[in-house]
Amino acid sequence: MKLLKKTMMGLAMSAVVMNVQAADEIELEGAKVGVWTMDYDAAVELAGEKKLPLILNFTGSDWCGWCKLMDEKVFAEEVWKTYAKDNVLLVTLDFPRDKSIVPEKYVKRNENLQEQFGVRGFPTYVVLDNDGKTKLGQLGAGRDKTPSTFIDEFKGVVRMSAGAIEAFLKANPDKEDAYKGAIAELRAAEKKLEVAKQPLNDWLKTKPKRTEENTKIFEGFNKSIGEAQKGVTEAEVAVR
Repeated sequence: MKLLKKTMMGLAMSAVVMNVQAADEIELEGAKVGVWTMDYDAAVELAGEKKLPLILNFTGSDWCGWCKLMDEKVFAEEVWKTYAKDNVLLVTLDFPRDKSIVPEKYVKRNENLQEQFGVRGFPTYVVLDNDGKTKLGQLGAGRDKTPSTFIDEFKGVVRMSAGAIEAFLKANPDKEDAYKGAIAELRAAEKKLEVAKQPLNDWLKTKPKRTEENTKIFEGFNKSIGEAQKGVTEAEVAVR
């Protein structure tokens, strides 16, 4: 029994040490490229200076299993760290059970950002352009995700960021008019998709019953969304 107690105490101490180490990797003030920080304002400012996108990591660091899995399998790996240190600003927006983890001055701000970006589950990784406002997309967790697959997903989102567009045009000045035209078409298609989705979202909020009539209504919404999505897909092909 004594041996078991000592073993359990040892495991508990190891867990505490691991949690302290993880917390130490997150800056509370200021921002550096590729280093997780809770200081959203500093990260946005640096993103503008460096012309780099941001990832907002909405997490529950001390209770969310999927968050811990991504921290361990993706963000703790050198492949990710090597890529991130040159390419992205990283912001941790934590919603822990242990309220001492997050400085009081960030609590309400985190809640406001959660509402602003419509985050409903953890973890959610919102990708922003270098203005700190324009949402380029969002990523999620996955059991099979690795640093390499997550990097590929991130690259797929940020290829339409202001920095990526500027870099492409600089490297391909002869394609500027055609590329800008394709981007404009993509933005218009994305807007149509958002407009097409809204009636369905509003309808679902009424909690309609599963009836034959409502099934037809649902299918009609999905048809409109599908047509709009097709337009986005075609526009995306033109941009590549």
